[in-house]
Amino acid sequence: MAQSSSEALARPVGEEWSRTSLPESGHGPGWSKVPQVTALFWGVKVLTTGMGETASDYLGRTLGPIPAGSLGLAGLAALLILQFRSTRYRPWIYWSAIVMVSVFGTMAADVVHVVAGIPYTVSVIAFSIGLAAILTAWYASEGTLSIHSIRTRRRETFYWATVLATFALGTAVGDLTAGTLRWGFLPSGLLFTALIAVPALSGRFLGLNAVAAFWWAYVLTRPLGASFADWMGVSTSRGGLGWGTGPVTLTLIVPIALLVGYLAITHKDTPPEQQAMGTTA
Repeated sequence: MAQSSSEALARPVGEEWSRTSLPESGHGPGWSKVPQVTALFWGVKVLTTGMGETASDYLGRTLGPIPAGSLGLAGLAALLILQFRSTRYRPWIYWSAIVMVSVFGTMAADVVHVVAGIPYTVSVIAFSIGLAAILTAWYASEGTLSIHSIRTRRRETFYWATVLATFALGTAVGDLTAGTLRWGFLPSGLLFTALIAVPALSGRFLGLNAVAAFWWAYVLTRPLGASFADWMGVSTSRGGLGWGTGPVTLTLIVPIALLVGYLAITHKDTPPEQQAMGTTA
C-alpha cells in the first residue's frame, strides 16, 4: 500500500513504528509521548495556531503585555509539567500544551517586536538561527529528529524546545508578510496555504527526507493558521472581517475541543505500541 502524505511528513525511510529506546530513569516505560501524524494532526495543529494568535492578541489588549505574558508563561509551565509527568501520550494533555505553546509563542514574538522594537525581519532571522541551533543540538545528541523517537526525557525536552521555537518563528514570519511587507492577512494566509503543500510534494516526488519535510510543514502551520485567524478578527479597516479577537478565539476553541475529544475517545492518533498494550487511557 502506498504511504500516505501525512505519514511521509513524519516517518523517515526505514524507521519502524515499533522502534523503541531505553527510557531515562523516572521517565516511564519508554512509550512515545506524541501522537501519530495523520490528517487530524495537521487539522488540530492549524486550529491551535489560529486560536493562539487571537487569544494572545485579546489577552494582550485586555490585560496588558506583562500580565498577559505572565499568565501565558504560567499556563505553559503548568501544561508542560503535566506533559512531562505523563508516562504516555494523552490527547488532552498534549494538545492543551500545544495550545499554550501557541499562545505564549505568539506573545514572545510580539514582545520582541512591540516592546523591544525589533523589526520582524530581524526577528525572523534570529528565530531561524535559534531553531537551527536547537535542531542541531538535538541531532548531535540523539542522532535523530524524528517525532516518533520521543521516548526519553532528553528527547522530549528537545522536542518541546523545537515546538516553541517554530511557533515564535512562524508568528514572526506571518507578521512580516502581513504587516511589514503589507500583503495583508488573507493574501498571507493563501500564500502559506500554497507553501505548505511544498514539503509534502517534495517528500513524495523529490525524495525530500521525511523528517525535514515534517518540520518544514510544522513551521508553516503557524503563519497559515494565524493569518486566517487575524483576518477574521481584525477590523475591516485593516483588511479583516471585524469579528474581534475574543469571539474568534472562542469560535476556534469549539472545533479544537471536539477534535481532541474525538481523538481521546477513538485513539486514532495513539501510538501503535500503546494500542497494542492496551494503554490508551
